[in-house]
Amino acid sequence: MHEEIINLLKNGNKLPEDAIDEIDNLDINQFSTTIKELGKQETEHIKSSKISKNLNTTYIGKNLYVYNEVNSTNTVAKFLSMQNVENGTVVISEKQKKGKGRSGKYWESPLGGVWLSIIFKPNVDQSKFPLITLATGVAVAKTLEKAGIENPEIKWPNDIMIDGKKVCGILTESVAKNNTIKNVVIGVGIDVNLETSQFPIELQKITTTLKEELGREYDENLLIQIFLEEFEKISELFNNEEYETILKEWRKRSYTIGKIVEVRKPFNPNFDAYVLGIDKEGALIVEKTDGTLEKVISGECIIKS
Repeated sequence: MHEEIINLLKNGNKLPEDAIDEIDNLDINQFSTTIKELGKQETEHIKSSKISKNLNTTYIGKNLYVYNEVNSTNTVAKFLSMQNVENGTVVISEKQKKGKGRSGKYWESPLGGVWLSIIFKPNVDQSKFPLITLATGVAVAKTLEKAGIENPEIKWPNDIMIDGKKVCGILTESVAKNNTIKNVVIGVGIDVNLETSQFPIELQKITTTLKEELGREYDENLLIQIFLEEFEKISELFNNEEYETILKEWRKRSYTIGKIVEVRKPFNPNFDAYVLGIDKEGALIVEKTDGTLEKVISGECIIKS
């Protein structure tokens, strides 16, 4: 992770090599201070001042670190989470060179999107971890509704869809101790003012952007502000153990329930199934072609019909 942070300083923020060498020799506290200071410098497109100006939250986004370019906001956020930053701290980057996805996937995130990570510190059992991703999906969907999208849907476990095309991905990573989640880093990537022609050819037909759906550009700073407010609302439900309320909001926006899917689970053969719903811990309940029921805790679902 130390090397990742050094690359952050080199690639996106244009510090001279002699300064990099000096920073590389700092102790961890001095190093952490340097990273924080860098995240407080002025950036060109994403402005912490614009996000904070009318931000109506008590703790989410009250501490913002905004960078020109990083490999991954999740990696920077995980580093900062180990330095005892405040609950609700948010790391944002105008660009990512190596954004993280599920199953070890990476992609480049250019200007025009919202690429951020939230450091969330719930005091809950690790069994509730999958619900954090679902709760974040609800927050993103509500954000898009406020931006003018009529029917955003959530594809289990971590994608937000508009008319069957992906507009947002979520990656949740945890740091746990004694079976209790101490820190959670929630990465969110929303395609805002991009053109689908910028995406790899294999993704162009299955991906969309807010700009293409609305027919106009949308202010990324405003979208971040709205999302942070929606996330705080849903995080309070989570902290108060109102899980059924979260699940109700998720189910009514589900893109997956009622569909035939191909289930891909780590280290297991793929299989086709009909999606019946999700249980109280966020696991997918499916009926296999032989009529048996199965609970899918982690994995991926490819929609077939």
